[in-house]
Amino acid sequence: MDYELAVENTPDTISGGTGVLLLHPSTGETDRIDTDFLATDTDHMLIISTRTTAREVEQKLEYYEVDETRATILDTLSIERGYTRRRSENVHYVSSPDDLDGILEDAREWIESHDGKLRITVDSITEMAYYADDDRTREAVADLLDLLAEHDAVGLFHLSPEVHDEAIVDGYRDLFDGVVELSADGTVTSEF
Repeated sequence: MDYELAVENTPDTISGGTGVLLLHPSTGETDRIDTDFLATDTDHMLIISTRTTAREVEQKLEYYEVDETRATILDTLSIERGYTRRRSENVHYVSSPDDLDGILEDAREWIESHDGKLRITVDSITEMAYYADDDRTREAVADLLDLLAEHDAVGLFHLSPEVHDEAIVDGYRDLFDGVVELSADGTVTSEF
């Protein structure tokens, strides 16, 4: 199954099972790329948020006019921060961004209970590594990529390279089928 990839300066389509690494400055405006990725050619989307709360993700989807009825948000911050949370069909929670087992379990349950064209975003690997550690995070990312391949889904994973050693960034590049780079001036380039 092929998926449209409506991100500037990238191929028109990618095949199911493809994981895309989004490299961006820590202050980069990634919402446009993220929402373009989610909004196009999608039946269902899972947004794994380790950087913002579910409420902030909902606001982003609304602002960029992404069909929220197709979205499930996995919020990893609200419990740790002590915010009020109420699990619903479209908003799930795990205890913190370093609850990698909980993230993987929720992603597995979500992907196994949905059909059609499925997209997952992880925003961000950098935050997961900050809370957990590089080795555990890399293993969790590899497991998520295996899940994409197993279910013919696609994924976009955010990483801010300036806060990681070059060897770690290169290791992530090797895991992914494609890399999209957002520069500080907003220019988008890609390698597939």
